[in-house]
Amino acid sequence: MAVNVIPTIIYSSMMGVMIFALYELCSSNKSRQFFYLLGLQLLLLIHILGELFIYSGAYRFAPSLAGAQFPIRMLLGPALYFYAFASMSPDKGIPKKALIIAVLGPVIVILGMLPFIACISPEEKLSLANPATRDPGLYQFALYTCLFAMIAFITYTSVYLVAAFKLQKKHRTQLMERFSDIEKRSMDWLSILLMLWGGVWLLFTVDFGINFLGIRWFGTGLALPLIEAIVVMVFCHYSLRQSSINEEEKGKSKGDQAKTSTLAKARMKQIANKLAYEMNENSLFLAEDLSLRRLSDAISVSENHISETFSQFLHTNFFQYINNFRIEYAMTQLVSTNKTMMEIAYDAGFNSKSTFNSAFKKVAGITPTVYRKQA
Repeated sequence: MAVNVIPTIIYSSMMGVMIFALYELCSSNKSRQFFYLLGLQLLLLIHILGELFIYSGAYRFAPSLAGAQFPIRMLLGPALYFYAFASMSPDKGIPKKALIIAVLGPVIVILGMLPFIACISPEEKLSLANPATRDPGLYQFALYTCLFAMIAFITYTSVYLVAAFKLQKKHRTQLMERFSDIEKRSMDWLSILLMLWGGVWLLFTVDFGINFLGIRWFGTGLALPLIEAIVVMVFCHYSLRQSSINEEEKGKSKGDQAKTSTLAKARMKQIANKLAYEMNENSLFLAEDLSLRRLSDAISVSENHISETFSQFLHTNFFQYINNFRIEYAMTQLVSTNKTMMEIAYDAGFNSKSTFNSAFKKVAGITPTVYRKQA
């Protein structure tokens, strides 16, 4: 029995990572997003087992199961989106329409593979693996079936990856309207992972198309499994570290959103003056993890009116407004004191050096270290 050693080792390692991740997940708190992440990890495990089934040569013992992972793989995109939805959307539960559309993916692939499943015997499928015994006509038929499954997968999955990407961006935007510290809540890592997943799965589709034309390259069975293994490990690491986002941090659902009343310009100017006074005289911007609700209590103005003042009068958002004051304070500290970067970052209200550096560079155009040297 022929075994493709390197990819077998890689996918065996990935299987071990997924089993460990499942164990860690089941040991954590059972939050709303827990069940969706559990389902996603189980689907990833099935996908990995499907690849291992082929590369290890185990398909020879059960050739009728070859390709069975294709319909299940169609659920990976929906599962990623549902995990993102459960983690970041304020709406309760996945819409039924989205669930129905998710199920259509596997159904489409099953219908496309039905002739291959029904018309080719297990013995004929097994003979296809050996160039010396394969029937050219059946082999072409099998290749076209797999090509259809791969194109359907990448097309269907891309829609869900884009939807999840937009959901994360929307979540980040609404966080910036109400919180000064969004690093732990924004799930920015998910956007990067979504792009990496899309890239990996696109490469697998291109790889299959190249092999379909009879072209072999080093990525087949080597580079691509290795890249996928890295993405899987990174995803498991960040998803297990991600703390649950509470309902307040998710904003309001579409049904709960109220139309914001239009304030007079004089009223917005009055609120802007109150905000400036609170920042300049009481240095409220130095408070760690400052929120719009806390600011609303401090100046006795509703959150909606403050938000409207930020967007319509000051042309900014809460996150940027507070960070501008924090960076100005940090600039003064960098010039007038010998404090370390970490001390200045924490004094200014930032929770990490990376967040501080990113915010500083966005406002000043240079890093804090360069600013101190130039000053």
